Amino acid sequence: MQRSNLSLRGLEIFQLIAKSGSARKVSEETGLSISTISHHLRSIEDSLGVDLVDHSRRPMVLTPAGEVFAHHVGIGLQAIRRGETELTAGNLAQVRELRLGIVDDFDSEVAPELAQFLSQAMPKCTFKHLTRPSHDIIRLLHEKKLDIGMATRPISGDAGLVELPLLRDPFVIALPANATEPPEAYLAGRSKLPFLRYSKNLIIGNLIELHLRRTQISLDNRFELESNHSLLGMVAEGTGWAITTPASYNRAKRYQNRITLHAFQNKSFARELSLFRADYYPQATADLIGGTLRHLLSRHFIEPILNDHPWLSNDYRLLEKAGTDS
Repeated sequence: MQRSNLSLRGLEIFQLIAKSGSARKVSEETGLSISTISHHLRSIEDSLGVDLVDHSRRPMVLTPAGEVFAHHVGIGLQAIRRGETELTAGNLAQVRELRLGIVDDFDSEVAPELAQFLSQAMPKCTFKHLTRPSHDIIRLLHEKKLDIGMATRPISGDAGLVELPLLRDPFVIALPANATEPPEAYLAGRSKLPFLRYSKNLIIGNLIELHLRRTQISLDNRFELESNHSLLGMVAEGTGWAITTPASYNRAKRYQNRITLHAFQNKSFARELSLFRADYYPQATADLIGGTLRHLLSRHFIEPILNDHPWLSNDYRLLEKAGTDS
């Protein structure tokens, strides 16, 4: 039987087409022209002697033969990636590629220093570095578009990825510095200031909503924001109050002298940030990145906050084991 002539690049492009159904999207993702994408796909089909996609439909849909082939291509490419990374796991200087995602809470301080460190430790490596909300990082990891990423642990507690816990970031009440009412008045809805919500599109927003429901706290829904700076900026201006975290507060340095943080008097709760990786990515490299992140988080986020808010010392800390905090 004559072997088919299949290129690794062609198989990678077919996998992307199978997921998106669009040569245009694959072109945007890879930087290749649409004609090059189409050429790779046609070459695979000609080599196999079957149509893998229905070219008459938009978005393109896999044929039955394409469904079968896509399943085996996924298994094969994953095995190849695992083999490549295992061969270089013991020698960081030989690592060729790293696709890293960092939750946007840490894009201004932690991410640049991490990138600088990794560029020195992996001189032959090509980096793809993204900052995204946590839910996007988890999704990109599952889609094999990232190798490793730092994100908030999902509400379910199970991201379906290999996890290295990093930071416990407790929720606190953020009030304008000139507020005269106690925090309990705001939670009870007795304040004239509106409650400023994080968007329910974000994991942090959903964690807050879950706690409010669990503790039977009902607050009007007038403002819902995705931007941490916008939300804490409104608190600083005295136009609202919020539930946030020390790490989120730490990002908004320009507003800190006009905001006061208060602990929850009822049941406390926290988000947990972890380093997640695809199962093919080597633990040795993940441990190096995780150790560097711990150092940077401690220096840039934990120590400055605890210097001004020592009452947070029991709750705002690095994590050692998964599932030890809730």
